[in-house]
Amino acid sequence: FEVGKVSEKIQSQKFRVAVVGEFSQGKSTLLNALLGEEIQPVREIPCSGTITVLKYGEQKRVICRDKNGNEIEISLAEYQEKAAISESAALGNMSEELARSELESIFFEHPDLELCKNGVEIVDSPGLNEHPDRKAITQKLIKDTDAVIFLTNASRSLTQGERELLQSLKLQLNGNQIDLPADNLFVLVNFLDLVRSEKSRQQIRRSLENFVFGEKPIIGSESRLHFISAQAALDATLEDKENEYLTYFYNFTKSIENFLTVERGVVAIQQFVRKINSLIFEAIKGLEQAEKVLDGKVYLPEEAKQKILEKIGEASQGDVKILSTTEKLKDKSIKKAAEAWDKWTEELSDRLSEKINEWDSEHSPLWDKEKVIKDYAEGFTSSLSTELENWGNTEVKKIVVNNLQILSKEVCENLEVVIINLQEVDEQINSNLNEQFNLAIQNIKADGLDINSVIKLEDYDDNGGGLWEGLQLGGLTGGALFMFTGLGILPIIIPGGTVALISSFFGIGGDEEKADMKIKQQVYNVGFQKFQESSEEILDKVCDNIAEVFYTQFKSVSTVIEQAILLYENLLEQQDKIHKETQSQLQVEKAFISTKQQQLKQIQNRLEIILTQISGSR
Repeated sequence: FEVGKVSEKIQSQKFRVAVVGEFSQGKSTLLNALLGEEIQPVREIPCSGTITVLKYGEQKRVICRDKNGNEIEISLAEYQEKAAISESAALGNMSEELARSELESIFFEHPDLELCKNGVEIVDSPGLNEHPDRKAITQKLIKDTDAVIFLTNASRSLTQGERELLQSLKLQLNGNQIDLPADNLFVLVNFLDLVRSEKSRQQIRRSLENFVFGEKPIIGSESRLHFISAQAALDATLEDKENEYLTYFYNFTKSIENFLTVERGVVAIQQFVRKINSLIFEAIKGLEQAEKVLDGKVYLPEEAKQKILEKIGEASQGDVKILSTTEKLKDKSIKKAAEAWDKWTEELSDRLSEKINEWDSEHSPLWDKEKVIKDYAEGFTSSLSTELENWGNTEVKKIVVNNLQILSKEVCENLEVVIINLQEVDEQINSNLNEQFNLAIQNIKADGLDINSVIKLEDYDDNGGGLWEGLQLGGLTGGALFMFTGLGILPIIIPGGTVALISSFFGIGGDEEKADMKIKQQVYNVGFQKFQESSEEILDKVCDNIAEVFYTQFKSVSTVIEQAILLYENLLEQQDKIHKETQSQLQVEKAFISTKQQQLKQIQNRLEIILTQISGSR
């Protein structure tokens, strides 16, 4: 099955570049800048509601595909409507609309997409921090992706969620190599025009460089890090003017073009060779054991068969025990998080009220009341989001990590028994189950679990190092504030919308400072009231995220245990087959195995030559 997927990928000339990031980081504006015209829908609030695939075509053409695989061609106007979530959803509970959407993807062909000639496709994803299926979307997107452009905001530091997402992207793109960078990952820092002073720009650059080029680098070279303003570059293109932002954008597109024309092939070949080599090693070890069985070098007397059945039962019991522990620790984490939530919400009002003075608007509270209300509503949601994220990254994360460390100890104890049992069988009957197990595990892409640490148990320490190193926890509070996203509290916090709120300010007179403070206080009061009404729903979402972390880790460990059981079962099946076949049938099978071993080793040698040639040419 795995070989078939690799073969299909090699034969396909398609090369996908995904644009990934949180909502409102300028992904759609970036694609418009690449196109040189305003095609992707853009608003000052989140708007990308589905995955859009941009590709080269001789004429502008749009095809929609639903979740059932049905396709239909639509007009450009219909495309802009379908590519965006509705304004009411962007202002309110966008998660419901995203979850309800029947559209899976939209394919947009454009004759000016020079980057996309020769089979290149650019994928614009939904904002991953707010989508209810963020984890599933990220996994599916990266699974079918050859390179990623990660978009972030120059006007603020990387969030913890963004840092962990970048780490996860690196590992998914480079084959889970923790110490090595991903050559096919670009980090694009947008909204540079909002950072006015050169000193601030240099500080932002140093901060980003320290992270992405650190001890365990995220990206491979300076050509993978760019600072731009997609909107300023697009404006310059549309107005046919030159400015610094167009130059920055040009430098970025040249790097992408160089990657797609010069480096793309090398990266793709290296990915294929790594995967094929790993599968070949696994296949050879399986064939070697099958050959030993046929030669009688691996023999299972009835007593040994019985012991293997017992080891299968022991592995299954370990799986059940780990599930039970996972459930208990999940429940314990949720209970602790709920207690921490109660304490946090008690103190939240005071902390948020202190942030009122940080809210800012360039509009007059006397003449542009509605715009001021929108700015302060945005200020309220930003303050609330920051407080929630800080709580998640301190209190909740500490609770979850502490309990994951307890789970880690039990996982390691059970997996150590699995490995020792495999080694015992190998010693008794001259098999190579443990070697097959190690190779098979390396080909398992477990979610968030560093599989190498599972099979190298000596790397585990009491601080939880290694085993959960690849785990993302930045999303523990992700999606919890759907109704507060962007300008979301505006149509919700006040019956009748902003008109009702504006009407309460008439009669203030010409005292601008007094009017400003009254708007701030009113927005705060109504916003906090809405938060209290939604408090239980928000906590439920946080608890769902905690549960998902634990269940995801259990599934990863369970996959490892299942692999050991499968090896035992294959060995028993091979032994049973020998007793039922004639000598002539056995000789035919031995000749077949020998031929396949030689063919696989020849392929290995050719792959080594290809890798050597590639390395020498770079």
